[in-house]
Amino acid sequence: MSTPAIVGCARRQGAQDGSMHTASFEPEQPAKPKRWYGHLYFQVLVAIAAGVLIGYFRPETGEALKPLGDAFIKLVKMVIAPVIFLTITTGIASMRDLKAVGRVAAKAFAYFLFFSSLALVVGLIVANVVQPGHGLNIDPASLDASKVALYSEKAHETSVSGFLMAMIPETFLSSMTEGNILQVLVVAILFGISLAMLGDRGAPALSLLETISMVFFKLVSIVMKAAPIGAFGAMAFTVGKYGVGTLANLAGLVATFYFTSALFVFVVLGAMARIAGFSIFSLVAYLKAELLLVLGTSSSESALPLLIEKLERAGCPRPIVGLVVPTGYSFNLDGTNIYMTLAALFIAQACNVHLSLGEQLLLLSVAMLSSKGAAGVTGAGFITLAATLSIVPSVPVAGMALILGVDRFMSECRSLTNFIGNAVATVVVSRWEKAIDMDRFRAVIANRADAGGVQTAQLAPAD
Repeated sequence: MSTPAIVGCARRQGAQDGSMHTASFEPEQPAKPKRWYGHLYFQVLVAIAAGVLIGYFRPETGEALKPLGDAFIKLVKMVIAPVIFLTITTGIASMRDLKAVGRVAAKAFAYFLFFSSLALVVGLIVANVVQPGHGLNIDPASLDASKVALYSEKAHETSVSGFLMAMIPETFLSSMTEGNILQVLVVAILFGISLAMLGDRGAPALSLLETISMVFFKLVSIVMKAAPIGAFGAMAFTVGKYGVGTLANLAGLVATFYFTSALFVFVVLGAMARIAGFSIFSLVAYLKAELLLVLGTSSSESALPLLIEKLERAGCPRPIVGLVVPTGYSFNLDGTNIYMTLAALFIAQACNVHLSLGEQLLLLSVAMLSSKGAAGVTGAGFITLAATLSIVPSVPVAGMALILGVDRFMSECRSLTNFIGNAVATVVVSRWEKAIDMDRFRAVIANRADAGGVQTAQLAPAD
């Protein structure tokens, strides 16, 4: 397997060679350095702080600001489907070697399976060591099961066959309009493979799609100018609606979850990053604006288009980014998996339900399956937890009412962990494919080199 040639960075013009579509580039004009207050991460940070203050001192006003956050999320979701479709389609079509597509997908899913399962194990271990629910002595009969009835119903609706059928859209265009990432994935992969099989005859269509892709990424940059407003509204609503006072009652659980997630990111994923040849701390710093946006909106989807663009600019090949990032958003939910086992054991401990080692392993096994079954479902963390507890009768499903009040605050940590996990997965798979210049990547994420423009790479042909 030959090491791929890395094609330089900058603006795509859509030229082709005989065997595989590549991109020619023109030099990127150096931009004037922004002042400190002009950076997105600073603006979002200020917006989050302002939202917390408004929500705390004026709860009614904070709740009334919910439409600001909702409107921004809707704007982002408006562009997610076309961005994913265009990124995957152009990435696969430019590879031409369809065996390489299968190879990348196989490596990505192997990574997802291992680390998402490891996240479940880490959550289980920490819950047993820290025991955040010990001593609460809650009587399950005193809990109001109606509060979690809606999540339980959605959990029962989630099945393997239903999940597989939901991946197939009613029509080609409906995959773009219904907001289901899995449906967009299916359509984009099939369309990209079909375009690749056309060879040179498909070159004009590929060039057109690449031009449209540039338009959508420009649209993303316009939408992101509203990110501070969206983060302000979402954070003001969260604090105003749920109040920081709710954290006091379950501070142990929330602190344990944040600690466990940090442990997983900086120790487990950090070790994987070190093996792959980069620093997890540098990567987190490189993605600080996107992470603050995820924190402010409690949604990893809000930064999905920016993650795709920044990973490409740092040197990850478009075909790999296009396959790994959107797929990871459905199947590589490290934060959600940590939450599932940790929350399940917290409920058991709070209700004085003793779980034997065998029952805990059963819980782990069920969680491994149910976490995949709820991929792509809105509110997957809470719904998947309900699905898991409904299959493991030892732990009362009504116990979920205990954590409902702080779930919104834990959702932020889930989203952050999921986001970082998918960023690491993309770089690692790029490294496994020998399709990334790690020296340049390290320089870019450490701010020692200009991220300039999108970088593409020709993947090595399959052996």
